[in-house]
Amino acid sequence: KPACSIYCETSQGDGIARESSPFINCAELGRGSMYEGKNMALFEEEMDSNPMVSSLLNKLANYTNLTQGVVEHEADEDSKRKEVKGPRMGTFIGVYLPCLQNILGVILFLRLTWIVGTAGVLESFIIVFMCCACTMLTAISMSAIATNGVVPAGGSYYMISRSLGPEFGGAVGLCFYLGTTFAGAMYILGTIEILLTYISPSAAIFKVADAGEETEAMLNNMRVYGTCIVILMAIVVFVGVKYVNKLALVFLACVILSIIAIYAGVIKTAFDPPDFPICLLGNRTLSKRSFDVCAKFTESNNETKTTPLWLLFCDSSLLNATCDDYFSFNNVTEIQGIPGIMSGVLTDNLWSAYSEKGSIVEKKDQPSVAGSEESKMGGLPYVFTDIMTYFTMLVGIYFPSVTGIMAGSNRSGDLKDAQKSIPTGTILAISTTSFICILYTVTFFLVYILFGEAVNGNLVVGTLAWPSPWVIVIGSFFSTCGAGLQSLTGAPRLLQAIARDGIVPFIQIFGHGKANGEPTWALLLTVGICEIGILIASLDSVAPILSMFFLMCYMFVNLACAVQTLLRTPNWRPRFKYYHWTLSFVGMSLCLALMFICSWYYALIAMLIAGCIYKYIEYRGAEKEWGDGIRGLSLNAARYALLRVEDGPPHTKNWRPQLLVLLNLDNEQLVKHPRLLSFTSQLKAGKGLTIVGSVLQGIYLDKCTETHKAEEVSLMGVEKTKGFCQIVVSPNFRDGISYLIQSAGLGGMKHNTVLMAWPQSWKQAENRFSWKNFVDTVRETTSAQQALLVAKNIDLFPTNQERFTEGNIDVWWIVHDGGMLMLLPFLLRQHKVWRKCKMRIFTVAQMDDNSIQMKKDLQMFLYHLRLNAQVEVVEMFENDISAFTYEKTLMMEQRSQMLKQMQLSKNEREREKFSLMSSLNILWYYLRLFPFVTFEESEKVLPEPPFLHSREHYVLQPLIV
Repeated sequence: KPACSIYCETSQGDGIARESSPFINCAELGRGSMYEGKNMALFEEEMDSNPMVSSLLNKLANYTNLTQGVVEHEADEDSKRKEVKGPRMGTFIGVYLPCLQNILGVILFLRLTWIVGTAGVLESFIIVFMCCACTMLTAISMSAIATNGVVPAGGSYYMISRSLGPEFGGAVGLCFYLGTTFAGAMYILGTIEILLTYISPSAAIFKVADAGEETEAMLNNMRVYGTCIVILMAIVVFVGVKYVNKLALVFLACVILSIIAIYAGVIKTAFDPPDFPICLLGNRTLSKRSFDVCAKFTESNNETKTTPLWLLFCDSSLLNATCDDYFSFNNVTEIQGIPGIMSGVLTDNLWSAYSEKGSIVEKKDQPSVAGSEESKMGGLPYVFTDIMTYFTMLVGIYFPSVTGIMAGSNRSGDLKDAQKSIPTGTILAISTTSFICILYTVTFFLVYILFGEAVNGNLVVGTLAWPSPWVIVIGSFFSTCGAGLQSLTGAPRLLQAIARDGIVPFIQIFGHGKANGEPTWALLLTVGICEIGILIASLDSVAPILSMFFLMCYMFVNLACAVQTLLRTPNWRPRFKYYHWTLSFVGMSLCLALMFICSWYYALIAMLIAGCIYKYIEYRGAEKEWGDGIRGLSLNAARYALLRVEDGPPHTKNWRPQLLVLLNLDNEQLVKHPRLLSFTSQLKAGKGLTIVGSVLQGIYLDKCTETHKAEEVSLMGVEKTKGFCQIVVSPNFRDGISYLIQSAGLGGMKHNTVLMAWPQSWKQAENRFSWKNFVDTVRETTSAQQALLVAKNIDLFPTNQERFTEGNIDVWWIVHDGGMLMLLPFLLRQHKVWRKCKMRIFTVAQMDDNSIQMKKDLQMFLYHLRLNAQVEVVEMFENDISAFTYEKTLMMEQRSQMLKQMQLSKNEREREKFSLMSSLNILWYYLRLFPFVTFEESEKVLPEPPFLHSREHYVLQPLIV
């Protein structure tokens, strides 16, 4: 009888058994009754057991636009929140409304009318379409990432860091934090602009004394009021975000009511245009702040009287007074700023009207007679442009109007079904706001002049609203004020999430806060950065800054989706299926293009900041392993490169020593000769392949723990050697070395040179295996046709911290070394330890050799090799040169022949190869017969090999350096 049943059966009603749970554990079977009496509608979204209307009202009452985790911080202060910790919000309340509230903001109310009037019909539509397309493509990529798992606190930072790695995540996360912080500054500046321009202009602290000081006075007022408001908001956030949470529904209602009022006003305007007079002198727009009657003179009781406007352009109120030429030549007219759809205004506003800073706002189709240039143009009541306008600048100002698409993904933990709600709610919110912005663009073409001074400082979009302009003024004021509060609430928590991940060490202090988790230190930093934006004081200057950071964040969201899709990693299984890597690539390209369109220098600065953070995280060593796509991309690139590398000898130009470093370990798995790793670093300088290998004697099943310990600690961490380590477990040392020489490396990335230390105590009888293993290693290396470097007295070699201020690197040249002896000192001198040392080449000649010619030939050879070295020819008598040494250094004729080998034919190269093999056979013969005969004794004791037919073929390969 089985211990448990796979399926649990119950019998209800008709007595027929049916499956109730497909799981092994059937202890919770009784929970099936929990659905009795529940509404099991297929598309149930916001409805529990309550009726739909009451459930919706209840959700609206609990509506919040705060990021995930903020409500939980207040659990200690508000016990009621403990009852609603579980996910409870659906698509409409949890994603759609927060995205709608974040997207529709200050730019829509304050700047869209001005952008439309300046850029015209076509270019305004292009600006709106580009920005909306960018956010829509980003939302598609974000939906794919967000439905590939749960997105906790951090939102976009979490998605990017877990998809592209901690380096990209930290860099882009901090940039997104800066963008959110500057967004708070922008909303605060918008709040002050609405207050001082449209609600209470008399509240200004800095008054305007001269006509040309309006801009400077407004900026100073912005700075003073902005500093006060940001401090007040910081206190509110510090005291408790529950107060911000309670006002969330008020801020949302302001946004929705304002939009409804504008649309109602547009419908009313189509049939009954409002009275929106604009005063013109010729084709120049006049500001009516200094006069009330738009005329030069009036008729009263058959008497002609001049108006206050006359006094602004003339030196007296008399009709024969001397007046400005342009005022005398042109008539004063009054036109309607909103003439209606049937007036043909759409054709008039089809093209752009960009202008320089300080130029007069003109209506091109009005008649005008040019006058003489005025010396005091600034003192006249003309409407001047306060900023230079061009297409790319308008893109940078408008783009913040479409940000805020991350509001749903930032709160995924509070959603009932995040994997369904995030894509649906975000894409619907973007579609809705894109429709609103495009419709607004068409609507605002009905307006002739869009500068506030031309309409007595009234809000243009408010003039279109119904039933009163104050609906838009008050609504936009509270909306921007609420958006600023939410930015100051969300930005510190984003910084706290990055700090708690520990990938950026210098910001870890900002991960701490109050006992309930409130990020106090992060809030202080956020207020300080926000104050920088406040001191800039210009909304038009702050908007492009935050555009850069948001665009960079969106660009990397698209990149993350494209990389994950192209890599086809097994864990990439998003529930959102309507995505493709081409859409992500187009979105990434569009974000990058918009960055440089908005402001190329801001784009470079943002990239520089992100690059510095990336390199800092990489330098400090990000210890987090999140299975990111960059690692998968690196593996794919490495595989592709290995397949591309030819599995054969490289070309001479590409050849460099690829080292297999043989190390000996003590009983504690520590390196016996750490200076060998130092020498490896100095020889390689981080270039090429380095494999650090060692042999552990024993059986792998018994030594596996020691093997991992040696690979992780002992080998690579001693001298910070860049390379790979490989430990082989073998019953004996000789076989282990043989395994390493044969199997180390992969594909074309295999070693061609073996580096080892000279054996110690090899002359002692009790250590006979030392010299035997060394000799066997020489034989194994020679059989593998690899070079062998043996470092004697390695413990006396310099460390990587030492510096030689002078000295020489001496090379006793062996001609048939393939240039190896020339290359080694050159590589050493590339390292800072040996950089100031000089290179000297020594060669041996007999007394009857032409030493002068030999030196010239060797110098010419070095010249062709592009090496700087001092050449020394040592002349010795034949009796002083042993036969062994003589054969090693060759005769003069063989040296001359070697210098011409670069011109050898194919057959000649084959003969040289045969000569080399003969030399190796000679070496094997000597090593087998007399493995420990010194060079001084070799002339007396070494017999001539029986297979040596010609003295010219007696060439020894330089195996020991």
